[in-house]
Amino acid sequence: MNPQAKLIFALSLTLGTTLTISSNHWIMAWTGFEINTLAILPLISKSHHPRAIEAATKYFLVQAAASALVLFSSMTNAWHTGQWDITQLSHPTSCLILTVALAMKLGLVPFHFWFPEVLQGSSLIVGLLLSTLMKFPPITLLYLTSPSLKPSILMTMAILSAALGGWMGLNQTQTRKILAFSSISHLGWMAIIIAYSPKLALLNFYLYTLMTAAVFLSLNSIKALKLSTLMTTWTKTPSLNAILLLTLLSLAGLPPLTGFLPKWLIIQELTKQEVALAATIIALLSLLGLFFYLRLAYCATITLPPHTTNHMKQWYNNKPTNTMVAVLNTMSLMLLPISPIILAVV
Repeated sequence: MNPQAKLIFALSLTLGTTLTISSNHWIMAWTGFEINTLAILPLISKSHHPRAIEAATKYFLVQAAASALVLFSSMTNAWHTGQWDITQLSHPTSCLILTVALAMKLGLVPFHFWFPEVLQGSSLIVGLLLSTLMKFPPITLLYLTSPSLKPSILMTMAILSAALGGWMGLNQTQTRKILAFSSISHLGWMAIIIAYSPKLALLNFYLYTLMTAAVFLSLNSIKALKLSTLMTTWTKTPSLNAILLLTLLSLAGLPPLTGFLPKWLIIQELTKQEVALAATIIALLSLLGLFFYLRLAYCATITLPPHTTNHMKQWYNNKPTNTMVAVLNTMSLMLLPISPIILAVV
């Protein structure tokens, strides 16, 4: 793909995202969704591999259906209340349809089936866009409409997402699928808190984006698409592999690292809202995710491949690590001590 085409698609993605997150009218938000969908499709299918074409087709069908539901929800609300403002969503049927539409766009359970398959058919960089930038507009709409949505539906979806995201990621050998189920599990944490503290859900999304970007870019630097490849990369970039271990543990939410901050605050807020049972369940379900993060970390740094491996060991690489990878990895590890400042801003 030539640079001019990449620039056009990147600008279109930026335009679509900005249009949705800054609009007050439902039609403008829907337009932003459509621009985003049309801009990401060529990036998914650019390799011309059958799996990439299949991923692009699945993504298009799901996103088109979700966008149609967003439009139908807003039209139903306008028909009954005369309001096209995003924050004035008040009709119960419209709220239910919108919840389903945004769950489809985000990949929340039970509308999650498309996400691992699409991520598996994409490159690591496009997978990073799908896991972070493409989820920003739906999360923003959830943030704006959260007072109108039913907490019970969101909580059910959230607990199911945390359960299935952890459970289905256990036996995967492809790093992109593991990160897809990781994303589904993290979306559960955002969905469970958004009805009680929308700003906390946004903070969780920002930190999740930071850590996921660090992992995706690190895996892209060492060209690791499978666990068997990950086992042989310790000879190529030992320092990056060691930092990747800590970043994965941060994504799992272990205490001294950045990833512990959102989980700690969400459990604290849920306890204040007297839904301690849901907080306990989702905290226990995060142990499933911890298992496959530990598996990734073990393959990356601790284990040695068997002598019969089909993968050749990589030569040691003297090239310096990309600055962005270094900055993102550092922030993924060391933001917990400045959490009072973060909370003051939020």
